[in-house]
Amino acid sequence: MFSFANPEYLYLLFMLPAVVGMFMLDRWARRRKLAKFGKEELLQELMPDISSRKPVVRLVIILLLLATVIVMLARPRAGAMEKVQGQVNGIEVVIAMDVSNSMNASSTSSKSGISRLQRSKMVMEKLIDRLQNDKVGLVVFAGKALMQMPMTIDGTSAKMFLNNISTDIIPLQGTNITAAINLAMHSFSQDEKVSRTIILITDAENFEGDAKEAAENAHKKDIQVNVIGIGGHDVPIPTDDGQGWMLDDYGEIAMTSFNENQAKEIAKAGGGIMVKGDATDAVKVLDESLKKLAANNKSQFTYSREGEQFPIFAWIALALLIASVLLLNNKNKWLAKKSFFERKAKNNNEE
Repeated sequence: MFSFANPEYLYLLFMLPAVVGMFMLDRWARRRKLAKFGKEELLQELMPDISSRKPVVRLVIILLLLATVIVMLARPRAGAMEKVQGQVNGIEVVIAMDVSNSMNASSTSSKSGISRLQRSKMVMEKLIDRLQNDKVGLVVFAGKALMQMPMTIDGTSAKMFLNNISTDIIPLQGTNITAAINLAMHSFSQDEKVSRTIILITDAENFEGDAKEAAENAHKKDIQVNVIGIGGHDVPIPTDDGQGWMLDDYGEIAMTSFNENQAKEIAKAGGGIMVKGDATDAVKVLDESLKKLAANNKSQFTYSREGEQFPIFAWIALALLIASVLLLNNKNKWLAKKSFFERKAKNNNEE
């Protein structure tokens, strides 16, 4: 039985007629240029070492090379079906990041240094680097929650999405942790055998709704909720341009504080832990907790697969590539000599 793992790549084979058309157009343009200097038969006599057949041969080789590479991309498989057993150890993680205006404030009570949002990104980048064989999704929230990146095993892509997050991404302000948890709960796959966890990264200040109840509902569905607390106490919130401070309803400088007690209650309701993001061992502590979750996630699975034929086509492509490089435009000496005698015999016959 012969099949392809990625058959959609086979549509690229439709490019081959375009390559032939480009070749024919190039040859036509070449003949037009040569015609300015005289008849083609006379010019061939002046260029006895130039082969008129080798460009066609090279075209055929290039077409075969392109076709082989396209088939390689489609991953051809053949042979008897083979039963393979494996084990899954990874977990599914949804990171829910607070992007409310208070996250622009300093991450410490010193009123200087990096912002809470910047600190959040640094912590999550370190954590993503530790998430091997795990799927990661990304949710952002302020007054409402938005899916920023669906579940993926590509940690590099996750960090790229993470770096592009700012407090301007959601115009509606607030700290709706409940909406973030509810959206995160619907972001996991349907595989109930896989352990799942939500990591909230927030200052837990002035949140809307009942976040504790939302965390409890997630825990009832075997979804663990962990919290990374970010921020110090009584820190002013800078304006969007960074030139001043935001004011409250009374015209005073708006101050923000990390609500540690609320963060702990949310984590406890979700069956997880709360760690402070400014602690040097925050990532290590959370990573150890996730490893314990993954340890209970071992499950066996069996699937059937056919033999991969990729190596065969790879060797063919390599041989064709070498042939195209070695093929010169000049005539082969033996063929040129044979052609010379054929032309001489033809001239003698005509005489």
